[in-house]
Amino acid sequence: MRTLRDMMGRPVVPALATLALLLAACNEIGQPGQIGFWDVIASMIAFFFWFMFIWIFIAIFSDIFRRNDLTGGWKAIWLILLVFLPFLGALIYMIARPKVTAQDVELMTQAEAASKAAAAVSPADQIAKLQQLKASGAITEPEYEALKAKAMGN
Repeated sequence: MRTLRDMMGRPVVPALATLALLLAACNEIGQPGQIGFWDVIASMIAFFFWFMFIWIFIAIFSDIFRRNDLTGGWKAIWLILLVFLPFLGALIYMIARPKVTAQDVELMTQAEAASKAAAAVSPADQIAKLQQLKASGAITEPEYEALKAKAMGN
């Protein structure tokens, strides 16, 4: 004879646990002076949306400051709009901003080149350069040993 678990598979246990949790939470509804399950869930959702809004706000501020195609006056107008009408200002900025600008392509290219350059340098290359610096007298023996240990990851 097949059991309920065999017939329905493994998702039955988490579903039943979730159902039991929700039913237990419903018992707490309407009790004054206590923080219930749904109060915690509502607080978590509110926190998530505030965190998301602040994240978007900071991203827009940084985008405004790094853009080269906006003059100082336009940057000031956008910042004033974001401060006095934050929700509407953020929405208008996201709609009005061009999708991909030449500056965005340039920044992506620079980031890709920097990551390739960083990946290309090995500890052996760093130690060879340190030996050259030590041989030329630019660094002392203790400095060489300390930098060598740092390059090797110790």
